[in-house]
Amino acid sequence: MYVLPAIDIREGEAVRLVKGDFSQKTVVHSDPLAQAHIFKEAGIKTLHIVDLDGALEGTTTNAPLIERIKKETGLMLEVGGGIRSMEQIKQYIDLGVDRVIIGSAAVKNPELVKEAVERYKEKIAVGIDAKDGKVAVSGWLEVSETDYLTMAKEMAGIGVQTLIYTDISKDGTLTGPSLSHYQALQQAVPDVAIIASGGVSDKQDLKELVEIGVYGAIVGKAYYEGRITLEEMQEVEALC
Repeated sequence: MYVLPAIDIREGEAVRLVKGDFSQKTVVHSDPLAQAHIFKEAGIKTLHIVDLDGALEGTTTNAPLIERIKKETGLMLEVGGGIRSMEQIKQYIDLGVDRVIIGSAAVKNPELVKEAVERYKEKIAVGIDAKDGKVAVSGWLEVSETDYLTMAKEMAGIGVQTLIYTDISKDGTLTGPSLSHYQALQQAVPDVAIIASGGVSDKQDLKELVEIGVYGAIVGKAYYEGRITLEEMQEVEALC
């Protein structure tokens, strides 16, 4: 299982939110690029980056900063936040981003996902963010009527190879991941790589996700609050 440290960018800083609430913002590093270098120097190979400004505005607001992170660190990057058009997807691919995450747009415009997968194949991932099992959109400000498992199956049918699932109720809470949801996803779309996001609080949580068999796990607040070290993340990766 891959472990992906998270860098969420808001107004030029690396921040953490609680349950997607922009009013509950904590700055974890004033310079996201410097934070990326910390991860690289520790031996981390892959980063999960979210453009929170883009999620609100529907633009690639932090693309120049993300380009610098890619060029200066050479790390594998997956990037999401406000990606709603083929032009935006192409922009990130051209910048060297390894995996582009389509979130809200996948619910509102599945044809975009289909076109993107046809053109870029495994470089396209879909983020499924759910509240009480229902998919949330628009920076988690709205909740749709679509069930997360239904959406997962629809995306698998389109040809999406990677899904990033976040239980909003767990995000930034350090209360443990929604293991039952990941087990259900593994059964519903067995040929799709599932990346777990939200709730990871320590090394044991990561071990439990390894046992379920997910492809990857994103670690944010637990790292920034010192509950899990970069060395422990690498130890978990070595178990697989």
